[in-house]
This record gives sequence, C-alpha cells and structure tokens, in this order.
Amino acid sequence: MNYRIHFILGFFLGFAFFSCSNSEETAISPQIQSITESVYASGNIKAVNQYEAYAIGTGPIQEIFVKEGDVVNEGDPILAVYNERERLSRENAELAQAFADYQENQSKLRELQLAIDLAKSKFQNDSLLYARQKKLWEQNIGTEVEFEQRKLTYENSKNNYESALIRYGDLKREIEYNSKSASKNLAISRVLESEFVVKSKIHGKVYALPKEQGEMVGPQTVVAVLGDEKDFIMELLVDEYDISKIALDQLVIIRMDSYVDQTFEGKVTKIYPLMDTQSKSFTVEAVFTKSPPVLYPNLSLEANIITAQVENALVIPRNYLLNDEKVILEEGDTIVVKVGLKNFEFAQILEGLNQDQQLIKP
Repeated sequence: MNYRIHFILGFFLGFAFFSCSNSEETAISPQIQSITESVYASGNIKAVNQYEAYAIGTGPIQEIFVKEGDVVNEGDPILAVYNERERLSRENAELAQAFADYQENQSKLRELQLAIDLAKSKFQNDSLLYARQKKLWEQNIGTEVEFEQRKLTYENSKNNYESALIRYGDLKREIEYNSKSASKNLAISRVLESEFVVKSKIHGKVYALPKEQGEMVGPQTVVAVLGDEKDFIMELLVDEYDISKIALDQLVIIRMDSYVDQTFEGKVTKIYPLMDTQSKSFTVEAVFTKSPPVLYPNLSLEANIITAQVENALVIPRNYLLNDEKVILEEGDTIVVKVGLKNFEFAQILEGLNQDQQLIKP
C-alpha cells in the first residue's frame, strides 16, 4: 500500500499561484519561491505508555475497582478475576505454614532439650563414678565385674547424650526447613492468587473497561486500556518506498477530522526499524509541538512529514512535467531538465530552464 497522497498546506509552504487558465495551450514561466517535499502518513493518537491489560487466568470478573476516566497509580488494582482453585490453594498453604511455623514447634525442641539436659546430667554422674571405680580397680580394690558394669554404664550414658544432641540438631533443621518451605509455598500461592487481580503498570488514566462484572475472561482477553492522562504521541504509518527519507526531528504537519480546517505541528521522535509485511509500511512515532487543546487515544489523523525544503528555488507546476524529466517549450520543443524536490503540486528545476522561458502543459 503506497501512501503517496499529499495534502497541501498553502499558508505553511508559502506557495504563490501561477496565473494560468483552463486551456492547455496557456504558457507559463518558471517562478522563484520556496518548495517543500513531504511524505504522507496516516495514523492514530496514542496516550504515552498506552497499553492493553490482560487477565492472567480464566474465570468470571469478580469485582471492578475503578471506572473509566479514573486516574490510578502504579500497582493499583483494576479488577479481580474469581478463581476457586487458587483461593483454596492459598488457604491450604496458610494451614501448612501455620502447622510448620518455627515458633509453633518450639515446644518439640524444648522437650528434646530437657532430654538432652537429663542425658548430660546422667552422663556426667556416670563419668565420675566410672573414674572412681577405675581408680579403685587400679589399686586392686573391688571386683572386675563391678568395674566392667560401671564402664558399660558410663559408655551408655555417653552414647545417649550424644544421640540426644544429634536428634536435637536434626529436629531443629527439619523444623527450620519445613517452616521456610511452607512460607515460600504460601508466598507462591499468594502470588498466583494475586495474578488474578489485574493491576496498573503505570500512573495514568483508565481509558476503557471493555468487560463487565460477571463476564468470563481469559489470558487473551483485554480487560482494560490505560495510558498517560496528559501526554500523547502519534503513531504514523509510512510506506516502505518513503521510509528512507524519514529522519528524527523532522517537522510533521498534522490534520485531524476532529479539528476540521485546522493544522497542528509535531516532530519525529522514533522510527521502528521493522516493516509490517502485510501493510508494507513502517511505524514512526511523533510528538506534538503545537497540539490541539483536547486529545483522546485512537483519534485518527493524516500527516505530512517534511523531508526537505528549499528557499528561492526555480519551480514549475508538477503537471507541466513530462515523464518527470522533460518539459515542452512554448515553441513546441521538448527539452530534458534536471528535477530536484517534488511535491503534489510543484517541482524544482535544477538545470535546463530559466525564468525567461515559456512552457506549455503536456
């Protein structure tokens, strides 16, 4: 699709009209004046940071928290989608977290600590008795059976004490692991449940809420349109044949159906490098430098992007060119000329003509 239709802005371009009649035989002379070359583009108004919000999960809309036209902050809830499974998962995770809570399991640790203290006390007592019995045995006092029994009691007490310490460490690690795991599972469940609440990604205005409470929505459903409340940009479609002429900061002249007989100005701020293969066009962004008093997203517009301008150029009407490279003199001779800038109405002549020569329309 080739967007090569140009609308002419007479007051901006400052063109003087050539005096000619409807007769094809009327001769005209080239004139010295300004000429501007532009590229046509069609497009729409978009709010800055405008985006479509989608529901993450599938379900009916449980509640809508805002109205169209409301201003919201980043993170504010827009609407909630009801999902029974995620709610039950979250409640189950809360129960598991409460059961595995570290503080709630301190009684088990205290109980085991008491067992450790008791085993330690017995171990210390049996250690003293064993040392005493060993000293007596070295002095040949007492029997071998008494010595072996005291030694066995000491070793059992030692093993019991060490075993209690190991059980305490294992239980403490298990409680800590279960507590942290349950807390993370609860956090995950809350995140999954919160994903069913659509929140604003920006500080801006709610421009559209296409669905109503109770309607079913899914991951492919647009549930809200948000964007900046004051600042707007233009998204322009430029034909692939013209995109090479477009550069940043070029002047843009805009006409909108919403403001008939008025023109506005802007400048190019971004050129998207990927072509849309279906429309054979590129997207170009521009901002207003002279804007309408009131704007709304998705308003349509037409624009001329000014790609070149020459002052004091030798120009002739575009329809006096033959095959874009020749002109016919009043005497009937056809001569070749070198053409510079061209727009819908005029063409710049670089070589081959002067102001004194008379031309007739082909």
